[in-house]
Amino acid sequence: MTPRTEHRPQMTVEEFEELERHAPETVRLEFINGKVQVKAVTDGNHDQIIAWLQRLCMQHRPELWLYGDRGMKVESYRKGRARPDGVLAPFGFPKGHGDWSETAGVLMAVEVTSYDSDTHQRDRVEKPDAYAAAGIPVYLLIDRDDASVVVFNQPENGRYRHEEKLPFGATLKLPEPVDFALDTEPLKEFVD
Repeated sequence: MTPRTEHRPQMTVEEFEELERHAPETVRLEFINGKVQVKAVTDGNHDQIIAWLQRLCMQHRPELWLYGDRGMKVESYRKGRARPDGVLAPFGFPKGHGDWSETAGVLMAVEVTSYDSDTHQRDRVEKPDAYAAAGIPVYLLIDRDDASVVVFNQPENGRYRHEEKLPFGATLKLPEPVDFALDTEPLKEFVD
């Protein structure tokens, strides 16, 4: 038996997109590292965190919008498909894009951890690499499991070179090109 030395995806990107188009509305599918992943449906606190962040982004950067669940082409050669909880981009960014947008113009991707068994691998391991490989300048992870925020930036060669983790309650400086301070004290009330 010959050892497997190359990564073989479960299906092609085109096959995934067809599958995703026919998935029920209660299921959110992503295609990362060549594998189909089911992303947990959000709860009320998760949705409130995104609404809170939308409001802050609008106050600090009114020319931008935090788009929720926008389909993005990620990873090297845009072979992955992800639906970040939020994508910060210029207002009007997705116009004419269809289901999946290129990452050009995106300043930040945002994920809020869900309470499911895949959140560690998906949000803390695979998503940072996928977003860095796609050239997204900043990835913000709001981690409800350990009440922290993690900001990744400086994408290079498929990885973020810099990562900063702070507890809920700290003030986090979102780096360029986002460039505003985020007081995370309100996040304490959204941890179950």
